[in-house]
Amino acid sequence: MVRRGKEEEVTRDPSAVSLIAKAREEGVEIVWDRYEAQAEKCAFGSLGICCRNCNMGPCRLVHPELPWYLKRGPFAIEAEKGVCGASYDTIVARNLARMVASGAAAHSEHGRDIAFALLHTAEGKTRYAIKGEEKLRKIAKEFGIETNGRRKEEIARDVATHILEEFGTLKGKLQFSERAPQQRKEIWKNLGIIPRGIDREIVELMHRTHIGVDNDYQSIILQILRTSLADGWGGSMVATELSDILFGVPRPVRARVNLGVLEENKVNIVVHGHEPTLSEMIADAVEDEEMLKLAESVGAEGINLCGICCTANEILMRRGIPVAGNFLNQELALITGAVEAMIVDVQCIMPSLPDVAKCYHTLFISTSPKARFPGAVHIEFEEERGYDIAKEIVRKAVENFRNRRPERVKIPSGSVEILAGFSVESILEALGGSLKPLLDALKDGAVRGIAALVGCNNPKVRHDYAHVEITKGLIARDVLVVETGCSAIACAKAGLMLPESARFAGDGLREFCNSFSIPPVLHMGSCVDISRILVLCAEIARSLGVDIADLPVAAAAPEWMSEKAVSIAAYVVASGILTVLGVEPPILGSGGVVNLLTEHAEKLLAAKIVVEKEPKKAVEVIVEHIEKKRKALGF
Repeated sequence: MVRRGKEEEVTRDPSAVSLIAKAREEGVEIVWDRYEAQAEKCAFGSLGICCRNCNMGPCRLVHPELPWYLKRGPFAIEAEKGVCGASYDTIVARNLARMVASGAAAHSEHGRDIAFALLHTAEGKTRYAIKGEEKLRKIAKEFGIETNGRRKEEIARDVATHILEEFGTLKGKLQFSERAPQQRKEIWKNLGIIPRGIDREIVELMHRTHIGVDNDYQSIILQILRTSLADGWGGSMVATELSDILFGVPRPVRARVNLGVLEENKVNIVVHGHEPTLSEMIADAVEDEEMLKLAESVGAEGINLCGICCTANEILMRRGIPVAGNFLNQELALITGAVEAMIVDVQCIMPSLPDVAKCYHTLFISTSPKARFPGAVHIEFEEERGYDIAKEIVRKAVENFRNRRPERVKIPSGSVEILAGFSVESILEALGGSLKPLLDALKDGAVRGIAALVGCNNPKVRHDYAHVEITKGLIARDVLVVETGCSAIACAKAGLMLPESARFAGDGLREFCNSFSIPPVLHMGSCVDISRILVLCAEIARSLGVDIADLPVAAAAPEWMSEKAVSIAAYVVASGILTVLGVEPPILGSGGVVNLLTEHAEKLLAAKIVVEKEPKKAVEVIVEHIEKKRKALGF
């Protein structure tokens, strides 16, 4: 258990501190307890030098970084190659490849599901509406689809069909990759890493890691980059763009954030996961007059819907629905004792949640055929019956209000306001319709550069701390920050995503933000919406006639933990953007892989990965990089 008085050592989120103490007092196991129970982490896994890709192993290689007791005595590890002969470089590269394949698959399945939702909507089979018609016509034009004189449903059917073909395309490249500057596409071409199809790259990467296939770590790393590009400029971009078509392009909206958004006198429903098809229907169902009357009949003053993780970001930026928290807040939401139902779909959902829910009155409801949770109530979601299923789920949650135990309820006091919903389109609108004001501010130095902070939380480091400290350090140095995912939620909880937060910025950035009434830290959406950042960078680069790598731009994932984050880091670097990681990846067992992704990557891609755990030093790395790029551009 987290020791009494030590709660603030594991999180900087004030709304989480009291609930960690509550979990300890009530004997409920949470993520930090399980992290401590793991004791010393496996050195082989941390270095990436264990392999179980066939049944001749598992194989573990000796390494100078291993603890002394694994290098001496009767149980010492002496092997320097796997049973098959695989080297350090091969094993580390294969393990990294499998992480990227999984991460790219997660994002791309999300995109595929949205594409099918658009197709079924166009065919009149769902209750969804095509709310982003302007974006629909824009994307149709990119794919060469005729739009004149055609109904939006007809256009949407063709767009969805063309998008679904991108997963196994025969044309040899992804349409959205054409959005990259020509200079960047030439680099991809010369390295042989232009993504040919979303599924194709993932499958080929997995094939290469099978025993006896690709044993050259450099070759494996190139396919890693190609697969990650199929995610960033493929699957993730598909998810973002088609969600905008179906649910609307995000526009700035004010809302509230942190665990204090739960309401004592209302039915509290938390949606958690990543795909907005479910949460959109739940958001409609909680406003249904029948459900509201039912809530009144059970003694509640209404229904309060809020979100966790990227589902939260999706409904936040389009509907202004409050956010309860990010990844490491998910168990704590249940520990409030005030949640009638937590409804989940896919990705980043802790298997511990059904057990935590059983300690209270909370219903834990799973909905995806891809994600089953022992101990959950499973109500499978189908788009064609989406609203009816959503009402069934909401009904169960409302009726469960009767089972709440008031003496066990503890909701943190107060929540924080956020201005969210900065899509590329809404950024342009805020700037008066063009990038010119931002370009002028970059050129004259009022804004020194742009940094993208993304990624997860990780119990290896203090919750939210690095996200917030790096962001504060950057805006104080006149760097505009754009954020997605759990990073965005961390900084929202810290009060950094309001126009008034410009008071924390340097003089130049403060004046720029005040001129356009925007925050110095822009909420750009969920994890898949990092693709928005790629599009924005490509537009800036195109306006200046340069490559993305020439821009005063950098990225950071200070608290990453998921395989999706590994794919993201790879495609961000492959797109020409320096990427700073706050938690080291499991590659340190291979000098070749480390060199290829750091110093050698800069020669090949004009970008690299840097690992820096200390937030202040990470700020210096980013600012130094930005100033170097400014100087090269003559700014």
